Amino acid sequence: MKRTSHILLVEDDMDDVELARQGFIRSHHDVEIHHVPNGQLCLDYLMKVGSFANAITPDLILLDLNMPIMDGRAVLMEISQREQLKHLPVVVLTTSRAQTDVLYSYAMGCNSFIVKPVDFDDFQKTVNSICDYWFETSMLPISI
Repeated sequence: MKRTSHILLVEDDMDDVELARQGFIRSHHDVEIHHVPNGQLCLDYLMKVGSFANAITPDLILLDLNMPIMDGRAVLMEISQREQLKHLPVVVLTTSRAQTDVLYSYAMGCNSFIVKPVDFDDFQKTVNSICDYWFETSMLPISI
């Protein structure tokens, strides 16, 4: 029996959040999306601070780079420096195509860098590819 996979979507644009939710609903994977709109809340979620005390540790983090309060670059740096977090797979899902962002993201330990497709059909293909790879092909660490 397959278990539900948990994704933490770190995204400030609510249109992109809805696009992602619809994409995962239409995928053939049993995925539950947890959402936070900025990097500070992402870290609070991952560290189970405050209202996130009972948060489920995600199997995968989908991280936007350009957000208010704390951007994805700062989140990557924090995750890479925290022993209890650096095992978590992080996929940067962003509109940026800048090589500086690609290089920085990989240097800070991201596992994949994907440019967000703007077309829904292309986005759906991307969601299916992410799920197929991370939840079927790849072996993820199990959170205790």
